[in-house]
Amino acid sequence: MSTTDASQIHDLRSALDFLREMPGQLLETDTQVDPDAEVSGVYRHVGAGGTVMRPTKEGPAMVFNNVKGFDDAKVCIGMLASRKRVAALLDLDEEHLGLEIGKRFENLIAPEQIAEGAHVDCQEVVYKATDEGFDLRKIVPAPTNTPVDGGPYITMGLAYGTSPDGSQSDVTIHRFSCVDKDKLAMWITPGSRHLGAFFDEYCQRGEDMPISISIGLDPAVYMGCGFEAPTTPLGFNELQIAGAVRNKPVELAKCLTIDQKCIANAEYVIEGYLSATEMVNEDTAGYGFAMPEFPGYTGGAKVCPVINVTALTTRKNPIMESCIGPSHEHVSMAGIPTEASIFNMVNKAMPGRLLNVHAAPCGGGKFCAILQFKKSAASDEGRQRNAAMLAFSAFGELKECILVDEDVDIFDMSDVMWAMTTRFQADTDIITIPGCHCHVLDPSNDNAVSGSIREHGIACKVIYDATVPFALKDRFVRSQFMEIDKEKWAAELEA
Repeated sequence: MSTTDASQIHDLRSALDFLREMPGQLLETDTQVDPDAEVSGVYRHVGAGGTVMRPTKEGPAMVFNNVKGFDDAKVCIGMLASRKRVAALLDLDEEHLGLEIGKRFENLIAPEQIAEGAHVDCQEVVYKATDEGFDLRKIVPAPTNTPVDGGPYITMGLAYGTSPDGSQSDVTIHRFSCVDKDKLAMWITPGSRHLGAFFDEYCQRGEDMPISISIGLDPAVYMGCGFEAPTTPLGFNELQIAGAVRNKPVELAKCLTIDQKCIANAEYVIEGYLSATEMVNEDTAGYGFAMPEFPGYTGGAKVCPVINVTALTTRKNPIMESCIGPSHEHVSMAGIPTEASIFNMVNKAMPGRLLNVHAAPCGGGKFCAILQFKKSAASDEGRQRNAAMLAFSAFGELKECILVDEDVDIFDMSDVMWAMTTRFQADTDIITIPGCHCHVLDPSNDNAVSGSIREHGIACKVIYDATVPFALKDRFVRSQFMEIDKEKWAAELEA
């Protein structure tokens, strides 16, 4: 099926069809690729961007049609590694993506389970762990990002779990290391994932947690699942956001071997139990590393809870979806929901003053936010700093807020740094807030770097106020150029 209308996108395949009709947004190749480091090695040069080591760039999504060792499968990477592409796939305005998604909270649409006996796309092919010779590593072409990764990782796996009493459900993207033929290691960021809260309840009861992992999905599902508390409190199912974006419910299906649900049109679904007692080192290669993490460094391997796999189901000729940990894809999935969360909270407190938010790629979508603030009266002076403090409350893992005026392009870091250079004085415009919860994957967030850090994860937040004092606005007017007839000069402007 081909589609020219983003409203028709409902799964990964229709999203790819959509991109095929967008010039420069999808690259497909029949050249054989090795999932062991080569997929990411190639895509680094094609379109990874983000905090990936240079050389890299923003470019098209990529589909590898010929994957070594996997005759019936393809690998898609970089679907969301471009703000322009995300906006097109969601049919939203590129510069106001966060704001537009944030508006969808007014009209949430809950997921729905498909009818009993209906065809389930993700269960066209079924492999059970009890089958002779079952080995998920030979079925799922999970790439490694680098030659020293701890092993093959599932990086676009959407975990679906419920509270022990069945009253609450949650979906979150996690990384999963394929540590054995029927075992995955699941990294859960301490204290910041609601699935982790559910899992703690199961552990207290001495019970394993039934969990499904859906891979290869509608981009709207991935984007909706990047929200965190307090925007989405415990028990809030983020699939409601994807439903609101598409104006139709996300379809769920019953798993075959566990009492759990999964995304019905996923390319792959892994079913299993997150063990209350079994732990494993996610590094199976012996290098001591996990995989490249969003700050741009390859993180050390961690001891994680084990998922004992009971079944693996797929579509016919499935498409594995993957991402490079530090790529712009992470910026999109983490950063755009962050923008929405910050804008909604600040706008409720002081309507009309915050114009836009950008979770900058340099922070992987999590560490650094640029807030465009408008001071309309003398009484607005100082409110920009209140807005920054609200931003830290809206997204606890945020480390830095840069405040700029309405005449600064927050998506152009050169323009942001211009504001820092000409409107900022370090002795009066830096506000530090030590002793805050930040993010455990920030390598500088450690006592070895700063003696003020008591333990890893507790660090210093900072506000850089590069706004002009309201009383001095007349002295900081940018040079105004002639407004031209753009139709007259269309050919030259498009060259």
